[in-house]
Amino acid sequence: MLHRSLLRIAMLATLAASPAAFAADKPTVVLVHGAFADASSWNGVVEQLHKDGYTVVAAANPLRSVKTDAAYIADVVKGIKAPVVLVGHSYGGSVITEAAEGQDNVKALVYVSAFSPEVGETAAGLSGKFPGSTLGPALAPPVDLSNGDKDLYVQQDKFPAQFAGDVPLKQATVMAAEQRPITAAALNEAETAAAWKHIPSWHIYGDSDKNIPPASMAFMAERAKSKKTIVVKGASHVVMISHPKDVASLIEKAAKGD
Repeated sequence: MLHRSLLRIAMLATLAASPAAFAADKPTVVLVHGAFADASSWNGVVEQLHKDGYTVVAAANPLRSVKTDAAYIADVVKGIKAPVVLVGHSYGGSVITEAAEGQDNVKALVYVSAFSPEVGETAAGLSGKFPGSTLGPALAPPVDLSNGDKDLYVQQDKFPAQFAGDVPLKQATVMAAEQRPITAAALNEAETAAAWKHIPSWHIYGDSDKNIPPASMAFMAERAKSKKTIVVKGASHVVMISHPKDVASLIEKAAKGD
């Protein structure tokens, strides 16, 4: 009997130290990708967060409209019975800014090379607020949709330099082929909520971003009273791919409220 009791105690101690038990004490991290990308853009960040004991959900952002995309992400968040750190990349920042509104379990917002709009602002408008974006000329001819909207892609031969200048060319070329389009309407849709006004936010971006001008992201981070802002020297628009440990580290700071 004593042997069985000792064995049971040892098993419980092992379980308590397991990643699953460790993750139960941490918020769940929900990652929302942006335009011309997909959930795999978070692979390096997910790997690091898993290593550090976090539960992660990399959501598939529809990229159809701010309103409907935000509603979808809000539903994802509602289904999580734990505190949430909501993270958005690029246009995904517009989505989390609206999706977090009214979600009591969202404890922190993290903007990764992302928009953090004020009510009434658009992603397209914020891209043009300061000089530096070269996205417009890099776009392919729009694809007409049956509903009257248009799908936008980055020209594949221009994608590596425009979108992922600090990612190995072979990898960036694959990303170009796998890119998911966003509608023109989504980039020009006005924000209807600004959750960063009452939920603390953290911001990270590269100083070599060619999609969103770094000056625009600096402006948005300051306006949101960012708890911590990191500017990665030489990083492109996909800082989460080229510098996943830096991004994961900031997410973990947000999870701890640091």
